[in-house]
Amino acid sequence: MAQGATDTKIEALTARLGHVFARPALLTEALTHLSATERRSAAYERLEFLGDRVLGLIVAETLLERFPQEREGDIAKRHVGLVRREALAQVARTIRLGDYLMLSRSEADAGGRDNDALLADAMEAVIAALYLDGGLEAARRFVLREWEAQMAASDRPPQDAKTGLQEWAQGRGLPLPSYREVGREGPAHQPVFTVEVTVTGHKPAEGAGTSKRMAEQEAAQALLDRLTKGKRT
Repeated sequence: MAQGATDTKIEALTARLGHVFARPALLTEALTHLSATERRSAAYERLEFLGDRVLGLIVAETLLERFPQEREGDIAKRHVGLVRREALAQVARTIRLGDYLMLSRSEADAGGRDNDALLADAMEAVIAALYLDGGLEAARRFVLREWEAQMAASDRPPQDAKTGLQEWAQGRGLPLPSYREVGREGPAHQPVFTVEVTVTGHKPAEGAGTSKRMAEQEAAQALLDRLTKGKRT
């Protein structure tokens, strides 16, 4: 049995999205987790695919306008930080998206409404629903409003852990860090990856996350923390 939002709650969500849907079924689809339907086509996976691209376009366009003096590489760093799973989940929590999701009872009981991966995927689906129903401008209004705090968080482009570790190695004449997946647990739709990173001459470090990219970042940060504390182990 699926657990989901009432009509009254859906009205509250559309108010936060800033868009009245001409095709409400799009929003319903964007809020429906695979566990809550017998038809894969009725879940948000296809919309999630589109929403990822729509968000990427809006963020890229906005960053180019906002930081006209920055190089492509710095813009790319900002872009990665703003479209990654953690950024999406943060916005999803801000608008309380988890309250509106349609999940199976077991998924809800397992904490699905506060799961980063699930929230991020649903957030992408909602952006796609806005785009399909109201065009790019409807999606842009929402993204610019809800991502503003993250966009304005720093005047300088972020330095991700993988880049920091790479620069640390290159600065010492070492080969680039190497990453490999060493473990994967959990259900197929919600896996947790474990990745190991190695820098020549140093003990490897591991990191875990709900995506390979996140696990790589965690592993890089763990090794970078150790290396910059002067522990050659």
